[in-house]
Amino acid sequence: MATYTKELIGEKIEIIDAANKGQKGLKGAVVDETKSTLVIDVGGVHKTLLKNTITFRILGTGEVIDGRIIARRPEERIKGK
Repeated sequence: MATYTKELIGEKIEIIDAANKGQKGLKGAVVDETKSTLVIDVGGVHKTLLKNTITFRILGTGEVIDGRIIARRPEERIKGK
């Protein structure tokens, strides 16, 4: 599986699998991204999710992404380093 090379901030996502089953089904817009986490806005509440424990779908495109594949700093991931 190739790494995702686009900006995630602003994308609406849905968590389709997670080590923490309480996170499965969460939907929201990505508001921040670090090397290890995604922060999503879920109804006005910011939820911090560990990338290496989630699989999510980008709602606009339907693309499914394994968080372990993108567990890099966003600027490195986007530049393809």
